[in-house]
Amino acid sequence: MTHPRRTTYWDYIHVEDLLSLQGGLPEDIADPSNDEVLFITVHQVFELWFQLVLRELNSARDLFGRDLVQEQELSGAVASLRRISTILAVAADHFRVMETLPTREYLEFRKKLMPASGGQSAQMRQIEILFGLDDRDRVPLGDKDWHMNILREADGSEGPAYKRVAGQMEDGPSLRDAIDSWLLRTPIDGVAHEDPDADVALERFISRYLAAHQGEVEANLEYSKSIMEGDAAHENLEDRYRWEAKSAEKFLRPSEDEGGARIARIRAAMIFIETYRELPLLAWPREVLNELVRVEQRFLIFRQRHARMVERVIGSRTGTGGSEGVKYLDETALRYRIFRDLWAVRTLMIRPGATPKLERPEFYGFRSDG
Repeated sequence: MTHPRRTTYWDYIHVEDLLSLQGGLPEDIADPSNDEVLFITVHQVFELWFQLVLRELNSARDLFGRDLVQEQELSGAVASLRRISTILAVAADHFRVMETLPTREYLEFRKKLMPASGGQSAQMRQIEILFGLDDRDRVPLGDKDWHMNILREADGSEGPAYKRVAGQMEDGPSLRDAIDSWLLRTPIDGVAHEDPDADVALERFISRYLAAHQGEVEANLEYSKSIMEGDAAHENLEDRYRWEAKSAEKFLRPSEDEGGARIARIRAAMIFIETYRELPLLAWPREVLNELVRVEQRFLIFRQRHARMVERVIGSRTGTGGSEGVKYLDETALRYRIFRDLWAVRTLMIRPGATPKLERPEFYGFRSDG
């Protein structure tokens, strides 16, 4: 009689295989030190986390890439984004372990890494591409194709890392592009984007919102002036609040060079969802936008945490791959931003008591087919 196979813990997660992967370079004669094993292990853990992030990003991207996204499906996208945020928070905390690595002990094996670099993490590059990072925003490190050439094998051939990233570049759209397409279809004040009156409804909403925003700016200015004394202080306040009003106008009425009517509708949808999030059919879309900001914030914190760990361990040395080290890492944290408009919306939001009334709020209530 054949007995069913009994699954064991060590077989299911391949314990023996995992524990055999921290031996360092194959040509090394001596076993790696505890410090080197720590360095290898933490980076292997990063790559495992990145694999999970990619799976969740793909799931979210595929959902928003559809022509029709059902409201009840948004909870799944929010769950994916929340998982990514949690993974990134945990991954950033791993740098605490790296900071137990003393500088002198790290220098003992650091030359082995040259010219390798964290910039050769194909999965991190895939995450950036899938998230929606534009190659034009990359911090330059040599020629314009450096971000791909750094992934080539020593003989210049296209190895697994290069092919992995090249494949990701061909697998569009990015999450940002998919989200933009989804937002573009958001009905504004009950008028669908394909409706003949869509442009009129959009302009009506933008005009009313900007008027309400202007009223809030003026009220805040007058209050600030009432509690601050001095002509110079008042002049500075007027300049700053005037900038707020102008930036709102520019944001919701972008030039053709910035994307014109298409970008205006996407941005207006962001503000519309955030402003009227209490309406039932806007509750989950608002959660999507909120989680996108949280994910990007966690990416930013991860990069900043990486930079501070590197600075603590090796100071401002040149990176093993030839970069400017900490300066390069700090620049990536500053420049590698994807959902800039979602962050900008925070500057334009107004308090609930000042929001314009909708003409068709019932459009966003629960519906029954019965």
